Amino acid sequence: MRRLLVLAFVAASAYGCGRPTFPPVLNRVVAGEDVRPHSWPWQVSLQSDSSGRWRHVCGGTLISADWVLSAAHCINDRYNYRVELGKHSLKVNEEGSIASKAATIITHDDYSVMLSRNDIALIKLSSPVTFSDTIMAACLPDQDAILPHGAQCYVTGWGRLSTSGSLADILQQALLPVVGHDVCSQPDWWSVLATDKMVCAGGDGITAGCNGDSGGPLNCQNPDGSWDVHGVVSFGSGQGCNVFQKPTVFTQVSSYIDWINWVMTNN
Repeated sequence: MRRLLVLAFVAASAYGCGRPTFPPVLNRVVAGEDVRPHSWPWQVSLQSDSSGRWRHVCGGTLISADWVLSAAHCINDRYNYRVELGKHSLKVNEEGSIASKAATIITHDDYSVMLSRNDIALIKLSSPVTFSDTIMAACLPDQDAILPHGAQCYVTGWGRLSTSGSLADILQQALLPVVGHDVCSQPDWWSVLATDKMVCAGGDGITAGCNGDSGGPLNCQNPDGSWDVHGVVSFGSGQGCNVFQKPTVFTQVSSYIDWINWVMTNN
């Protein structure tokens, strides 16, 4: 049975997790593409005031009415953060979207900056959101669930459209097949940098996550049609966003279910 974090948030809403009102159009294109509006309603924009005004710095995933999952490396204690939810374009005001201040931010105690270990964070919103056609939560995978090699998953975000390009205005999606740990940890792939608490996806030299996608989800569909967030965008190659045999590396959410539950229960 699917392991949900807090059953109450589903019971309190007509919207179950991982079931968008407007399902995504799943084209198997070789590069990113504009998404169908509001087809990934758990995708959020994490924004900081580091430049004196709010600007997009990372992605994130709504996993309950008041908690967002993101990456620890996205957080800098010197800045304030807010979350924009229900967005399609970051440049225009949109009906059904809201902005919420981050009330609490918890990064994993064992996060390693140098090795990108335990690159995971939880952000509590200043007040719970009401689920709607444009804002709803993704489902979480079962504890320790492992995706098979070749699983067809999608990365979403407003990251750079190319290594030296600009940030996307419209939310993007890209098909990233999972690369099993046995392959991803080979010397000519990510070697020892890829641990069994990470998910690798992509690596064809064409499609990948890029700067600005960090913290966002790796979305994988279940047989019943619902979507789990199996990964949190963590790192890629320093040589560029689309490097052959250097797939996008995600923090594996299923390895942190107990930590997620603990943080949400105690904060």
